[in-house]
Amino acid sequence: MTEIKESDRFECKVVNIINNLKWKGVMVKEIKSGGNVYFARTDPKRDLKPGDTLYLGVRELPSQMEEMQAEVTLYDKNDEKIDWTFI
Repeated sequence: MTEIKESDRFECKVVNIINNLKWKGVMVKEIKSGGNVYFARTDPKRDLKPGDTLYLGVRELPSQMEEMQAEVTLYDKNDEKIDWTFI
């Protein structure tokens, strides 16, 4: 099994944008695994559209946190953090 480092980035595509009152929700699909991740609080000033390429970073959480296994961060092409969530 390959170890994932916090500096690793995984390419993903925006599949859906949900306009909330204050934020935009962004659903992305990771290219290799086909897995989806939803980010609920992205800045509405970002001009994200379905089909845009973004990147995921993953940080494993301590094993004591049973309901959450990792923190997943969404980045743009310049490695700027957009949002994060737990999975």
